Amino acid sequence: MSIQFGRWNFDGQPSGADYIEKVSTTLSPYGPDSDGSYTNGGVTILYRAFHTTKESHGETQPEVTRFKAVMTWDGRLDNRSELIAELRDGLNINSTDIAIVATAYEKWGKNCFCKLMGDWALSIWNPLQRSLILAKDFIGARHLYYYFDDKGISWCTILDPLVKCGGRKFAICEEYIACWLINRFPAPHVTPYVGVQAVPPSCFVQLRPGGHGTMRRVTRYWDFDPDNRICYRSDTEYQEHFRSVFGTAVQRCLRSDRPVLAELSGGMDSSSIVCMADLIMGVVAQSSSRYLPGGISPPECPRLDTISRFGDLYEHLEPDTNEFSWISKVEQRRGRAGFHINYDKLEPLGTGALTRLIFGFEKGGFASTPAPKTLSRVYQLYATHMVSAGYRVLLSGVGGDSATGKQPTAVPELLNLLVSGRFVSFIRQLNSWATKTAKPRAALLRETIREFLPRRNHATNMLDRLWFRPEFNRRNHASLCDRTTRVTLLGPRPSFQHNLSDLEDERRLAACWDPTPNLVREVRYPFLDRDFLSFMFAIPREQVVREGHYRFLMKQALVGIVPDEVLFRERKAFDLPQSEIGEENNRAADALASVDIEELLLSNCLAVVDPEQFSEALQKASHKEETSSLDMLKRTLRLEFWLRHLLSHQVLAMPNASDLREESLRTREVALGTAEKFS
Repeated sequence: MSIQFGRWNFDGQPSGADYIEKVSTTLSPYGPDSDGSYTNGGVTILYRAFHTTKESHGETQPEVTRFKAVMTWDGRLDNRSELIAELRDGLNINSTDIAIVATAYEKWGKNCFCKLMGDWALSIWNPLQRSLILAKDFIGARHLYYYFDDKGISWCTILDPLVKCGGRKFAICEEYIACWLINRFPAPHVTPYVGVQAVPPSCFVQLRPGGHGTMRRVTRYWDFDPDNRICYRSDTEYQEHFRSVFGTAVQRCLRSDRPVLAELSGGMDSSSIVCMADLIMGVVAQSSSRYLPGGISPPECPRLDTISRFGDLYEHLEPDTNEFSWISKVEQRRGRAGFHINYDKLEPLGTGALTRLIFGFEKGGFASTPAPKTLSRVYQLYATHMVSAGYRVLLSGVGGDSATGKQPTAVPELLNLLVSGRFVSFIRQLNSWATKTAKPRAALLRETIREFLPRRNHATNMLDRLWFRPEFNRRNHASLCDRTTRVTLLGPRPSFQHNLSDLEDERRLAACWDPTPNLVREVRYPFLDRDFLSFMFAIPREQVVREGHYRFLMKQALVGIVPDEVLFRERKAFDLPQSEIGEENNRAADALASVDIEELLLSNCLAVVDPEQFSEALQKASHKEETSSLDMLKRTLRLEFWLRHLLSHQVLAMPNASDLREESLRTREVALGTAEKFS
């Protein structure tokens, strides 16, 4: 992923040289290949390239169009050929992505965004109209952040330069923190900082100065069509169409001028990507060529390799816990092994190293989110392998679960039948699902009807029972609630509504992936391809999942492509032995005991944590008297040390000095009182 940054000063004055130098230094690890810049009329735009395709080497960004618009593009354009054929205008097969996008914008204006397929983030500065447009792909696989005030606008594809280089301090966004504490992903436009926002997926944001500050307008440029239906006469036709769109999705992600690395976990999603890629690239035996979808040409990628992480610690208790046996099935099919990381063979971390990994933040670096950028041992090996072999692109199976129907639930199909008035079919399918799943018909009927009824959304009482302040819980009630989707009778068909809800989860997940300079790569997601999802959302629900059979269509379509052992494997639930759970709890308690908590809790000053209750819980955990809340204790401590990290970088807005002194004295008294209790 390449990096773009911009600053627009409304008064027309150029940004200071020191400020631009600090930003450039922050961007450089993410874009090592080339740097470009544009400066004019109070606007400074920086671009750092990370080349992953043949055409990207010919780009010169920022791109100034014939109509003086200045564009920066970070992305992969999947429908290049179609756009070139439609636009013409001097474009050819060797044209760069940014040249195609610039021509599309000149011809169609803001209507061009819906035509851009792939993962991308785009900024357009128009000096004639004195406006800035920021746009992002439909999933939000690429980030694009911005903030504005009366003096100007700043934007970037990473948070770091916006937060640490601007010479200002930010209040912490409670919505983000509340979601992070309970291990839930916040809305895609939310960041940890008040005033800093992300461009929402499938939207563009238009910004310009107005009479009373900056005018902002957020517009959704594309969405899935609820009226799009695909109906065939036979299962075979659905399977052929699935192979076609999935093959195209994989081929698009293989566009690279160097070898591509794919995660291979032994599961169905990653195995399907690798096996389909081998089929397209002609790696597998000719006997499988009859499954190759028509109209898909071989990709530019010179080679596809795999990387796998697995553990064998509990293989003697449950063989299915060791994914290596399934990984090896795919490797045998493709005729070569990948790079393996057995995390159970790595030397266990000592208490000090474990503490630094869980709670530590690098002194010299900067962490814009509560997730430290210090890599674990597994990801250190991961990063070393990618650098040593020259990989820049990674294929991931993220998104496959929700798109292909991993959960064999009858509810979406039964809701469709009920809403459409097909009552005879509804009764028949209700009986069939009840028989296949051994679930009482009455329970299945209640589960279905409940989807139409309004449900009271109670906030989780988990935080209420712990050491968080009641006022913090009340202020963030909506963020702490379980997100439930009520099916509407007058809306799109219920299965489509469920698909959009699952898609929102994928968008929230994508928004939280924070790049790190220690592992620079471009991650691609074939299962989140727009054409592939459009197909899966348009077909009948009974094709996706059938009575008691999850992923029905995917399994049938990939027979002969993915090894049967992987395609039809039966997964078993496995619970860790109590002895192992106790050992893990002991190691976590030792890590907590080694943490040095100073007098002043910043999370207390921000009205998040009650210091007395927190100190008591920490003491109990460190003495191994209470283990049920260890995970939440670790998350709270990570939040605390992250806040201190921000304070050390002078980017955290705190209460005024007098309030801070009062809080310090109060916290000190509480700490002394707690120490006496446990002395």
